Amino acid sequence: MLAVLEVAVHNRGVRWLKFVGAAATVGAIVVCLELASVSYAGVAAPLLLLDVVVIARLWGTAPALVSAASGAAAYSYFFLPPEGFGIEDPEDWIAFVVFTVTAVIAGELASRAERRAAEAKAGQQEIQRLYQELQAAFERASEAEAARRNEQLKAALLDALTHNLRTPLTAIKAAVTALIRSGPWKPQSELSSEGRHELLQVIDEESDRLNRFIEGLSTSDRAEPAQPLHLRAVPAENLVRAGLARAETVTRDHRVAVTLDDDLPRVSVDEASITEVIYILLDNASKYAPAGSTITVRAGRDGDRHVRLTVIDEGPGIPAEHRERVFEKFFRIPGRQSHDPRRGGIGLGLPIARRLVEAQAGWIWVDAIDDHGTSISMTLPVAVEASDTDRQAPAAALAAR
Repeated sequence: MLAVLEVAVHNRGVRWLKFVGAAATVGAIVVCLELASVSYAGVAAPLLLLDVVVIARLWGTAPALVSAASGAAAYSYFFLPPEGFGIEDPEDWIAFVVFTVTAVIAGELASRAERRAAEAKAGQQEIQRLYQELQAAFERASEAEAARRNEQLKAALLDALTHNLRTPLTAIKAAVTALIRSGPWKPQSELSSEGRHELLQVIDEESDRLNRFIEGLSTSDRAEPAQPLHLRAVPAENLVRAGLARAETVTRDHRVAVTLDDDLPRVSVDEASITEVIYILLDNASKYAPAGSTITVRAGRDGDRHVRLTVIDEGPGIPAEHRERVFEKFFRIPGRQSHDPRRGGIGLGLPIARRLVEAQAGWIWVDAIDDHGTSISMTLPVAVEASDTDRQAPAAALAAR
């Protein structure tokens, strides 16, 4: 309470000081005019009106009214004859009234303009404050949303990793358990030799699948393959046959059509890597194309220096806006599910395929096709067949050293 009283007393003191100051400015103008021997009302009136306007702009309406009253009194006493407060000439009365009214109106207008300017400035500051608060709230909301999405991504990735590790391990565990329970093979045993071979094949396939998945996780961020590539001249048809043989178990529910040009040259590649790429493409095609549909594999020349391999399926296709993003790590087309729940992926197959192909001076992309389905092509460099002279040149150069 004491602090409030002190503030009120202080404000009242400041107000009285403004009143005294307003009257003092009028006195200062009169003194200056007297010292300059100026007694003409036409000179004094504008100066006194200007004083009212300045006081109104600086201190507000009440001090301006004090300045106007003081100016009117001074104008009447010093500049309208006869000297003093008596006014005899009607024209002087008119001049006095006009001066007084003009001073009051000018003071009010100036004070109002000052209030509007102060209100506008206060409004601008308030808008700036609200904008800063809104920006801070938006940043906090963005951080919270980013954290929430990050947690969702971690959860989805963990689920996918768990699924892709658990599925082959479950199959391997089931096959090994069946083999252990069957005991040593005998002609009269419940598990035939064909059954044992099939279980061993399951173990082999699921082990390869698990190994490919772990290899994909460990090398997906590397610019180069983990193992050095052994480039050599390989017949293109051999690559196609090896890839088809490796993918035989995943394409068993589809028709596979193969078209190979007659004049296919050798390509300079790492055979194991390109076989893996062909398997990845066939595996993806069999995941998303309906059972019983046709998967087409084509191989032919692409100019004089490349061979083009293409895998086409009859699945739902890849939208144009996702044809490049499918080569990004962990990207999966929204809403796209495999026909076999056990064969869900996490978006590493095509990124690994692109890395392997590009490491061998090739390129892989998704073709734009009008009808439904997906077409993925890759180009591989044609092997340069060295002549006898070319083979002897490096040896001669080495011997010269």
